[in-house]
Amino acid sequence: MPQFAYKALQSDGVAVEGLIEAPNRQEALRLVEGRALRPIRLGEAAGTAGGGAKGAAGLGLRLSLGSGNKISARTLENFTRLLSSLLAAGVPFSRALVIIHREAAEPAAKAKWKELHDLVIDGMPLSDAMARSPETFPRVYVAMVEAGEAGGFLDVVLAQIADFQSREKELKGKVATALMYPAILLLLALGVLIFLLVFFIPRFQLVFQGFNAELPLITQVIVGVSDAVRGYGLFLAAGLAVGVLSARHWFRSPRGRRAWEGWILRVPTLGPLLAQFAMARFCRMLGTLLGAGVPLINALNVARRSIGNQILVDAVSDSIDRVKEGKALGKSLAQNRALFPGAIVEMISVAEESGKLDAELLRIANTTEGDLDRQLKAVVALAEPVMLFVIAALIGTIFIGMVIPIFSLQDHIK
Repeated sequence: MPQFAYKALQSDGVAVEGLIEAPNRQEALRLVEGRALRPIRLGEAAGTAGGGAKGAAGLGLRLSLGSGNKISARTLENFTRLLSSLLAAGVPFSRALVIIHREAAEPAAKAKWKELHDLVIDGMPLSDAMARSPETFPRVYVAMVEAGEAGGFLDVVLAQIADFQSREKELKGKVATALMYPAILLLLALGVLIFLLVFFIPRFQLVFQGFNAELPLITQVIVGVSDAVRGYGLFLAAGLAVGVLSARHWFRSPRGRRAWEGWILRVPTLGPLLAQFAMARFCRMLGTLLGAGVPLINALNVARRSIGNQILVDAVSDSIDRVKEGKALGKSLAQNRALFPGAIVEMISVAEESGKLDAELLRIANTTEGDLDRQLKAVVALAEPVMLFVIAALIGTIFIGMVIPIFSLQDHIK
C-alpha cells in the first residue's frame, strides 16, 4: 500500500511530520484529519517505511500554497484566461487544471498549479484552495472566484478577472511610464549634488583656506554641508536606511496605513487623483460582477476590497450597509462624496432605475480612466519643469556660493 508523507498542525499549533499508509491521497488526507491534525502538506513518499525520511524530504508536493517563488502578474493572467477558456469549452474542471499544469513553463507556476489541482480533487473549493496562497491570488481575486462558484458561472467570472487584470496592468503601466522621466531627473540631480559636495567643493575650500579670508555665510553653509557629507556620509546613509525601514514597518501596520492613506487623500492634486483611481476600480469591478450575474450585495462586498485605500473602503462599507437595509445604491453612495461626485451618483441612480447598472458602471470606469490618463499627463508635464527648476536652483546656489569668495580674493592678494 502506498505511503504518504505529511506535515500537519496539532490542536496546540505545533507542526508535526510523519508517514501514513493509504490506498490513495484522498484517503490519506481523511486519515490525517482523523488524528485531530490539520494538514499543511501531503504527498506520496518516495519509498517504503525504510525510506521514510527520504520520502519526507522529497515530497511529490514540494511547494505548498503560500510558499515558493512568487508568480508574476502576467503568469497569473494567463492562468486565469486559459482556465476560463477551457471551462467555457466544456473541459472538466480537474482535467483543465491538469492541462494548465502540463503547459506551465515556469517551475514555480508548475508546482503551484499542481498543488492547486491536488487540493481541488480532494474536495476543496477552488476559492478556498486559492485563499491558501495570498501571495499569488489577491483577496479580490479569491472573492470573485468564490462568487462565481456560488453562482455557477465560474468560467464567466474568470474571463472577467482576466480582463480586469489586463486593464489594471495597462493603467499601472501608464502611471509607471509617466513617472519614469521625473524619477530619472531626480536620480541625476542627487548624483550631481553628491559629486559637488564630495569632490568639487573640497578643492575650492583649499583655495579659500590659503588666504585666511572670512567666507560669506552661504559659502560657510555649503562647506559645512560638504564636510558633514564627507565625514559622516556613511552614518547619514545608515540613519536614513534605518529611518526608511522603520517608516515602512509603521506604514504597514493598520494604524500607520490608515494615517498615511488619510494624509495622502488630503494632498492637493494627488489626493483627488487617487480617489478617482479607486472609484474607477470599484466601478469596473462592480460592473464586471453584476454583468456576470453576481447578486448586488455579494458584488458590492467583493468590489469594496478592490479599492485599496482603507479609509475609502470603510466609507463604502457604510454605503453597503445602507443597501442591505433596502435603500437604492445611488442614494447610498451619495453619502461618500470624497469617492463618488454628484454627477457619478446621478448616473448610477438613473442606470439603477433603468436596469442597466452593469453597463453604466463599466462606462463610468472607462470614462474615468481616460480622464485619469489625461490628468496624469498634465501633472507629469508640470512636474518636469518644476524638477528642472529645483535642480538648477540647487546647483546654481552651490555655484554662486563658491564663486562669490573668488571676487574678494583680489583684495587679499593686494
